[in-house]
Amino acid sequence: MRKKIAINHGYVDKGLLLLTIALAIFGVVMVYDASSASAYKDFGDKLYYARNQSLWFVIGIIAMGVLSRVDYHWLTKMSFFILSLSTIFLILVLVPGMGTSLLGAKRWITLFGFNFQPAELTKIAAVLFFARIMRTKPKLPIIAAVLLALGVLIMLEPDLGTTVVIVGSGFILYFVAGARIHELILAVPVILLISAGLIINSEYRRSRILTFLNHQSDPLGTSYQVRQILLALGSGGISGLGLGQSRQKYLFLPEVATDSIFAVVAEELGFIGAVTLILMLLGLFLRGLKIAWHAPDREGMLLATGIVSFLAVQTIINLGAMVSLLPLTGVPLPFISYGGSSLVVSLSSIGILLNISRQTKEC
Repeated sequence: MRKKIAINHGYVDKGLLLLTIALAIFGVVMVYDASSASAYKDFGDKLYYARNQSLWFVIGIIAMGVLSRVDYHWLTKMSFFILSLSTIFLILVLVPGMGTSLLGAKRWITLFGFNFQPAELTKIAAVLFFARIMRTKPKLPIIAAVLLALGVLIMLEPDLGTTVVIVGSGFILYFVAGARIHELILAVPVILLISAGLIINSEYRRSRILTFLNHQSDPLGTSYQVRQILLALGSGGISGLGLGQSRQKYLFLPEVATDSIFAVVAEELGFIGAVTLILMLLGLFLRGLKIAWHAPDREGMLLATGIVSFLAVQTIINLGAMVSLLPLTGVPLPFISYGGSSLVVSLSSIGILLNISRQTKEC
């Protein structure tokens, strides 16, 4: 008898759902904790960042609930349209008068009164598109062309961290889809050459690499953030200074509520708290991979793998930079760092994973 695919409306992956909600709520708490001093200094309101993050949390939870009910097959069918829309937004960000600049980067666009980062939408749009086109056979020319086009647009902002996340998750998907090993081996030197070119042609990136290689090179300049992060990590010890007791958040640590928020977690909750957070994130990724393993079809498997990939790559880059294993690249920690676009996209991606988990095979 021929197998049919049906939706089991009575089942969701409760472990994944609970981990996601716990991480996102913890993120809102830590955003308030880490940002209160800078929010009061800049806006005269200690709740400014926490209030914004709470609003995005509610929007993200609603999006997660809706997408958990929308059949992922329909989303992948719409993937070309979604990717095209995100690409248009990436172009509009670069148009004078359309994009919003901050700290020398042009990454935001105002949409319906909200600041929105198109590069975040591009992460899930690319995964949807790749899952669709790779469901039959890997198509390296198409994958390479899409990654190159997206990479160029995002690097014009510039945003090296997001480019690495999208390219990295794309190649992971290509490998899982059945890529030939020699193609991946040939791709490595090409990626390294492009990366070297981007670093050499940017004084800002060169200084980041030099800082990574020698933290003492410019203690009050390019090395300052790394040194303050390490100081926060060391101050936390085993059990931490206590929730709300961070010293570095008082305008010593740059990007305290965004890229560097893990340093505040480690300072206040110590090694135990930091490891607990990492284990929660790891548990979320493992739940996602379990969903991919049990997905009802190849398309669902690739989509689930892609979602886990971009969230995991982003986490590795952020945490790697926090412990000085990788250069700083400005990548937020999923579910924890301040940022509406990142939080909503991360929660929406979990909604898609929950939908895949509800799909079952019937004989």
